Amino acid sequence: MKNGDEKVTVYYDGSCPRCIKDRNNYQNLAGKKGDSVCWVDITGQEKLLQQLGIDPLKALTELHVKTASGKVLSELDAYILLMSRVSRLKPLAFFIGLPFIRPLLARYYHYSVAKRLKKSGRYPQRQNRK
Repeated sequence: MKNGDEKVTVYYDGSCPRCIKDRNNYQNLAGKKGDSVCWVDITGQEKLLQQLGIDPLKALTELHVKTASGKVLSELDAYILLMSRVSRLKPLAFFIGLPFIRPLLARYYHYSVAKRLKKSGRYPQRQNRK
């Protein structure tokens, strides 16, 4: 089985219209390769996420992907993995992985996610730990 054909599971925010649009765009671009992607809406799935070792608050603010071998990737690593599986998106995966692009894009990514969540009133507030 080729690397791009291995099953992966994507944990995404199904309460986010932009996330749903991105998912649909990916599936359209992926064509048959999209069949090897299992999409899991994280809304209300805190216990499942914790069982998988994924912080539910991080899952809300960063895309997470679990590979066929069980490795969980997040943020830009998750996007790079997904994009590298689709020939039309491989150049973009390469570009966002460049050392001088990646930190800038990561900063913008976190800023835009926080802005979206604040606007919708869903921005996570961490409990102070003693």
